[in-house]
Amino acid sequence: MLNVLIAATDVLELGDSDFEYTVAEHDTLLVEFFAPWCGHCQRLAPEYETAATKLKGKVYLAKVDCTVNSETCGRFGVNGYPTLKIFRNGEDSAAYDGPRTADGIVSYMTKQVGPSSVALHSEGDLDAFINNFEASVVGFFSGEESTQLAEFLKASSAMRDNHRFAHTTDLSLGLKHGVESEAVLLIRPPRLNSKFEDSVIKTTAFSTASLRQFIGDHVFGLCPHLTAENRDDMSGRDLLVAYYDVDYLHNIKGTNYWRNRVMKVATKFQSQELNYAVANRAEFQDELKEAFNLGPSDMQELPLITIRTKEGNKYIMQEEFTPDGKSLERFLEDYFADKLKRHIKSEAVPQNNNGPVKVVVADNFEEMVNNPSKDVLLEFYAPWCGHCKSLEPKYTELGEKLSADDNIIIAKMDATANDVPSMYDVQGFPTIFFVPAGQKDQPQKYTGDREVNDFISYLKKEATHPLVLGTTREDL
Repeated sequence: MLNVLIAATDVLELGDSDFEYTVAEHDTLLVEFFAPWCGHCQRLAPEYETAATKLKGKVYLAKVDCTVNSETCGRFGVNGYPTLKIFRNGEDSAAYDGPRTADGIVSYMTKQVGPSSVALHSEGDLDAFINNFEASVVGFFSGEESTQLAEFLKASSAMRDNHRFAHTTDLSLGLKHGVESEAVLLIRPPRLNSKFEDSVIKTTAFSTASLRQFIGDHVFGLCPHLTAENRDDMSGRDLLVAYYDVDYLHNIKGTNYWRNRVMKVATKFQSQELNYAVANRAEFQDELKEAFNLGPSDMQELPLITIRTKEGNKYIMQEEFTPDGKSLERFLEDYFADKLKRHIKSEAVPQNNNGPVKVVVADNFEEMVNNPSKDVLLEFYAPWCGHCKSLEPKYTELGEKLSADDNIIIAKMDATANDVPSMYDVQGFPTIFFVPAGQKDQPQKYTGDREVNDFISYLKKEATHPLVLGTTREDL
C-alpha cells in the first residue's frame, strides 16, 4: 500500500459546501481566490503559507480554488487571479490591497485586528510603541472627552491598513518631544534617525483628510528604507534607489554609512522632483534582473544607483559610487540636465521576422509599432501564460489571413522580456491593443472575443484601410 505524505498547512481550504459557515466563525479572515494554473498564484503560495503560520492564533488565512468552486467565486465577483478579500464576521469587508510577501501580509493583517489606535498609559508604553521598524503616528490629548481625540480615532480607523496609530490622554508623555498641548506626532523609525532631517514632525490638524495628507507628505522622509512591503506605497513617483547590503537587523551603523552619503547629496537637490531610497540588493535581485538586466555578477560592495521615473524611464549610474558623494552628484546633475541615456530592457531584434505574426521587442518597437503608415494589432504575452498558448494558433491563423495586407501588421511582444511603453496598461496576459496608423499616441485596448473571425470583424470596423484577406479586398 502506497503512503502519500501530505504537507501540513495553516491555510484553511474552503469550498462551496463550507465557505459560508466557516467564514462566519471568524472575526477577521483573509481569503485568497485562486486558480492552480495561475502563475501569480503559484508565486504567492509559499508567501501565503508562511504568513498563515506566523499569524496563527491571531488571524486566519484561507483559500478557495475557483476552478472547482465556481459558485462561491462567482458570488464574490472574482474575475482574476489571485483575488484577495478581507472578511469580517462572515461579510465581505474589503479588498486586500497590501503586500504579497509573507512579512508584508503579516504586517498588514496584524493591523486589521484589535483597536485601530493603541492606548498608551506610560512613558514606557510610548517608548515601546515607537521603537518599531515602521513609522508611528501618536496623538496626545487632554482627556477621553476630547473632540480632537474622536477625530483622531476616526482617522486611525480609516488608515489602519497602512499606518500604526497610538494615542494618550496624558499630555505629560509628550513633553520630551516638545508637546505641550493637543497634537499629533509622526515619529520615524529609530533606525532611520539622521542629522539631515527631523525624526519627529508635529501637526495640530486632526481630521482624516488632514492627517492623511500630513502622513503622506512626511512618512517616508528624505531617504526611506525601500522594502518589498512598502514598494507599492512608493510607486508612482520618480525614485532614485541605492542598492547595497542594507541590513538594519545586524548592521545599522554600516547601513547608515552609505545612506547618509546619499542623503548628503540629496539635500543639494531637494528643490527638484526626485525621491530617494536605500534597499537591500539581494531582496530586489529579481527586480534588478528584470528591470535593469543586472545579475549577481554585476553587484559590487559599493552601492548601485538606479533611477526609475513614474513614466517608466530607467537610468543606471555607470560611474562607481564614491564615499565623498561626488560621483552621485555628477550623475544627478546629468539627470536633471537630461543628459543621461535611458536604459531599455530588450530582447535581441530578430534577424528573420518574416512570419505571419511579427515579433516586436523594445529595440524595434518604434520601427514596428509606431510606423505611422501601418495599423498594428499587438499582443502582449508571457511565455508561461496558458491563455496565451491557447491563443497562439488562432493568432497565427489571423496573421496568415492578413499576410497579403500591406497596411496592417499582426504582432506580438513578450512583456516579461521587454520594457512595455507606459501608455500601454498591461496588467495580465494576453493583453491586446490596436494601434491605428497616424494615431500612435492613441492605442485602443481590444476587449472582444478571441476567435479568428472576432478579430477580423473588429479590424473591418477599426482598420484605416479596407482589409485584404488572402488576395481578396474586403471593402468596409
